[in-house]
Amino acid sequence: MDSFSMGTLAGAGCFRCEECGFGVALHEMDEVPECPHCGGTSFKRGSIFGDLAPAEPIAMPAVDPPDWLDEARDALVEPGDYLAFEDSRVRVAALQEGWTRVGRSLSAHVRFDDPTVSRRHALIHREPGSVRILDDRSLNGVFLNGDRVDWHELADGDQITIGRFDLHYICLTGPTASERRSAAHTTVG
Repeated sequence: MDSFSMGTLAGAGCFRCEECGFGVALHEMDEVPECPHCGGTSFKRGSIFGDLAPAEPIAMPAVDPPDWLDEARDALVEPGDYLAFEDSRVRVAALQEGWTRVGRSLSAHVRFDDPTVSRRHALIHREPGSVRILDDRSLNGVFLNGDRVDWHELADGDQITIGRFDLHYICLTGPTASERRSAAHTTVG
């Protein structure tokens, strides 16, 4: 199997870090990046079709919720289910009934243009009383609160790791934060 070092023009395809097994998908003229999982600099060609190799990550380190998450939750005005994440800026995406596609594809509802994210990375299914995430045969897997999952029910506050991105599931029921603050001001006065 070919081995590539960081900075080498590797060609299109899937590559796995030789140290931790984390995968990246590259286009023709992309340079091999530093591994976003462990910082490794040596990669081998990999396949998205193989079984889970022992070197592939089966868990991610726990990460504290970001400082912006409470502010993003407070800014929501309608009850519902949301994904909050930081790309170049903080973004919040409302989940609609049915399927939401997450990935690098142009057809993804939540899109990340990043080699650590598969074109079809994950699917989120929302129906009354239930929101579930499904790994859509991704290169790096889907991690829920640090553990690799194939299909799992989501709960408010769950952290979903897709590639190098941390998404935070928000289930807002009842009055919004701004409505609670408004009600608190009227009862105080």
